[in-house]
Amino acid sequence: MKPAQLLKISRPRFWIYTVGPFLVALAAAGVLPPVSVILLGLYLTLPANLLIYGVNDTYDYETDKLNPKKQSYESLLMRSSTRSLTKAILLLNLPFIVILLFLLPINAWFWLAVFIFTGVGYSMPPIRAKARPVIDMVFNILYVAPAFAAYTALTGSLPPAPVMIASLLWCMAMHAYSAVPDIAADIASKTPTVATLLGRQKTLLFCGAAYVAAAIISWQYIAWLAIVSGLVYAVMIAASLRTTSDEDLFALYKRFPLINTLLGAALFFTVALTS
Repeated sequence: MKPAQLLKISRPRFWIYTVGPFLVALAAAGVLPPVSVILLGLYLTLPANLLIYGVNDTYDYETDKLNPKKQSYESLLMRSSTRSLTKAILLLNLPFIVILLFLLPINAWFWLAVFIFTGVGYSMPPIRAKARPVIDMVFNILYVAPAFAAYTALTGSLPPAPVMIASLLWCMAMHAYSAVPDIAADIASKTPTVATLLGRQKTLLFCGAAYVAAAIISWQYIAWLAIVSGLVYAVMIAASLRTTSDEDLFALYKRFPLINTLLGAALFFTVALTS
């Protein structure tokens, strides 16, 4: 498989979801990262995202072929490409994982293992959390698990419990929101998700509640930014609730990575300046 194809499968516009929390963890720790943590950051670019989305594309073919999103916004992985993709995933991931296990302190291993387990188990049978409503949202902790690993490696302790809870709520809301545009394709392929379970409106309402709860919990750490973030996400959900077609909702969804990137950048600088 060509490098350009692997890059496309890794969804570069979504790399911020692994790299962003990692950078915030560095800012929160407030110390210069050693080589082991720098390597973890490098791993969270192409290799880790190819693991997440490559495994996802491999096992989501029956759903993806029914999803219009795969015809334009993303790409449909053909069955004939799965073997070469699997080889690429292993080639890019295994060396990093082995080196990180040697270099990272033991107390960071757990969160690296959580990332690998949830990143693969979300899509791959027999777990396939993607098709287990509610559990699918919880497995989205995969996006902040490497950040917890980095923070633990740098400080010797976990982030404060409220921070971890707010992070999980953010991950769950992010997953649920991204599942809404896929409702029709998931129903057609008989893939149950939190969005097919709750339906469009209730899923969006849950997302709004989770984002607001995360903002409230975060108030003691990031003050004004918690208010701004909560308001931005609340407006986004309100706008989504007002849409009357899948096309209109998907148009909003395509702005989602930009919103997360801008708020993530603000979070990084806020934490860096206050730590």
